[in-house]
Amino acid sequence: MTLVRISRRDALLGGFTALATASGIAPPALAAAPTLTFDELYGSVGVLGLTFSDKVKQLAGQTVTMRGFMAPPLKAEAAFFVLTEIPMALCPFCSSDADWPDNILVVYLGEKQTFVQPNAVIEVRGVLEYGSWTDPETGFVSLLRLRDASFGEV
Repeated sequence: MTLVRISRRDALLGGFTALATASGIAPPALAAAPTLTFDELYGSVGVLGLTFSDKVKQLAGQTVTMRGFMAPPLKAEAAFFVLTEIPMALCPFCSSDADWPDNILVVYLGEKQTFVQPNAVIEVRGVLEYGSWTDPETGFVSLLRLRDASFGEV
């Protein structure tokens, strides 16, 4: 059985849509969140490091979706996890943004969720942020993040 998570925003939109449909008012079409792939995160990798893609720069601050794998979390009650392109047995921690792999991003959850096995494909939805940032609680350094995120198994 797969648990489906619905955000408050989606529940409210669904309620308004149902109300509008019942009253005969056609609801406006809802645009799907843009999708990003790991191949679209960076424009280039050179001697000076990673360069963010134009798509990442354009979508910054917007809700996007991505598919990948959940790396094992730092601790069971962590409010974030690392989304990876391929399944990993260990969390790919980075000591600095210079060591940042080009196939991961950090996902900060909007609400607590139960973590899944690292070999399960998940789809994550959250607000995209880019640029070097250090988490004040953990010291974890990231170049890419999804904030106020949720996920579900695919």
